[in-house]
Amino acid sequence: MPVGISFYTFQTLSYTIDVYKRKLRPTRDFIAFAAFVSFFPLLVAGPIERANNLLPQFFVKRSFDYKKAVDGMRQILWGFFKKTVIADNCATYVNMVFENPLDQTGSTLLFGAIFFAFQIYGDFSDYSDIAIGTARLFGINAMRNFSFPYFSRDIAEFWRRWHISLTTWFRDYVYIPLGGSRVSKAKIIRNTFIIFLVSGFWHGANWTFIAWGAFHAVLFLPFILLKQNRKYTDTVAEGKLLPNVKEFFQIGVTFLLVTMGWVFFRANSIWEAFEYLRRIVSANFLPLNIEYTKGCFVIIMILVEWLQRKKQHGLEIASMNEWLRRMIYMILIFCIILFNGGNEQFIYFQF
Repeated sequence: MPVGISFYTFQTLSYTIDVYKRKLRPTRDFIAFAAFVSFFPLLVAGPIERANNLLPQFFVKRSFDYKKAVDGMRQILWGFFKKTVIADNCATYVNMVFENPLDQTGSTLLFGAIFFAFQIYGDFSDYSDIAIGTARLFGINAMRNFSFPYFSRDIAEFWRRWHISLTTWFRDYVYIPLGGSRVSKAKIIRNTFIIFLVSGFWHGANWTFIAWGAFHAVLFLPFILLKQNRKYTDTVAEGKLLPNVKEFFQIGVTFLLVTMGWVFFRANSIWEAFEYLRRIVSANFLPLNIEYTKGCFVIIMILVEWLQRKKQHGLEIASMNEWLRRMIYMILIFCIILFNGGNEQFIYFQF
């Protein structure tokens, strides 16, 4: 299959549907349209852009914007750090655990699932950071794709923050045309399962992805039925350094549920996923087989993104002292060079 086919297929589908519904005037400029479809930073793994955002930018005369370019470079650097230091280092541990899950202790399986949660987040959000930052070098503003999803207080908030371009695409072009939430409860349940099952199937023709989608549909349904799906639209711990006890508990429970779902996403079969989860609580929990350096880097990433949770990306530090900024750049570059986790392929290249 051509690399990135699902991403530019979705972009051209949204363009065609918007033109058909007269929400968008068709462009007569083939070069601009071709640039919209094949804009190289976004081509391989998104974000999935909309024509009403990206296409008009090709008709505007652009000049080099130093501040925008510098911020783009910061976002690229943060993306490289998350890929090489976080995702690729987590991958070595995750591969070891998931290749032989029946031989591992419960604690090792638990941390294997947690590390995979950070591997897939680091691996995919970093590509989005690099793509968005690269686009900014050319004066192009691409849509945000991740908004610190592991700080979500419920599943509904998680899906507003995770892979935003795909989630909103399914909402606008599948869920709403089916009636959205303005139909009977039976049809709301149907519509919810359709978008999550289609999302699972989009990731691959394997029952594990379907199970992952169904799992999230079940988690999401109570919020949509009780009209609580937009309860949290603000920033967690607004105006505070730390979350309160309730917020901390909500974030922890949401992360735990999402991590359980990632086990189905990563496992080779549904049986293996269920057995993996069962052995976490039933197998001997100790000893713990973990490389603590990997855990330290994950904690550093969490702390940085927590402090930056109101910003667009983890390295949006334009207002910081110049010498402190340069020191941070050098530390990240040295970490990328010294703690490179290996040459792991981007997970989402297979989708």
